[in-house]
Amino acid sequence: MARYTGPKNRICRIFGEPILGSGKSLSKNSNPPGQHGPTRKRKTPSEYAVQLKEKQKAKYTYGLLEKQFRNTYVEASRLKGATGENLIKLLEARLDNAVYRLGIAPTRPAARQLVSHKHIMVNGEVVNIPSYSLKPGDLIELKPKSKANTTVTSMIRGKNQKINWVDWNEKDMKGTYIAHPERESVPENIKEQLIVELYSK
Repeated sequence: MARYTGPKNRICRIFGEPILGSGKSLSKNSNPPGQHGPTRKRKTPSEYAVQLKEKQKAKYTYGLLEKQFRNTYVEASRLKGATGENLIKLLEARLDNAVYRLGIAPTRPAARQLVSHKHIMVNGEVVNIPSYSLKPGDLIELKPKSKANTTVTSMIRGKNQKINWVDWNEKDMKGTYIAHPERESVPENIKEQLIVELYSK
């Protein structure tokens, strides 16, 4: 299972946003990483550099490597509607992302681990594929054995009320993927049009 395992604070400092982890390091040192980060004079980035950085941000945010991200983009380009919005919808429909949105796990990497360790069920069946694409109406829940595991249940923090495309039943520890989200509802600071322009070259 391919995933990014490098330094998270470095990635946060590159983009100046807490896209991995809590982002506590940004309050201490928001300069770009490297020995000359605070003093180096940076040229105005080219159009390509801006587009590439936006793609990298999206990849790190959702925990995908290049091949998987490109395949997702190709799938989004085949769907009806704006390719950029379709890309965000497909990324949000990933099982690991939905587990994170439901509040079952505090971060996307933690959600990915729960899925790959077979703690999550979709429509009554155990699914251990983080990239599994959810459909509206799919039921997501912890496996019965996992509901009795305090290590797993202690991570549950509940759903953010602003996330309206998933629903979470705290009593039964069950969630529903209601619908694919509209772009304006997704809080991530990603300019998807720049990604479309990059791949369109």
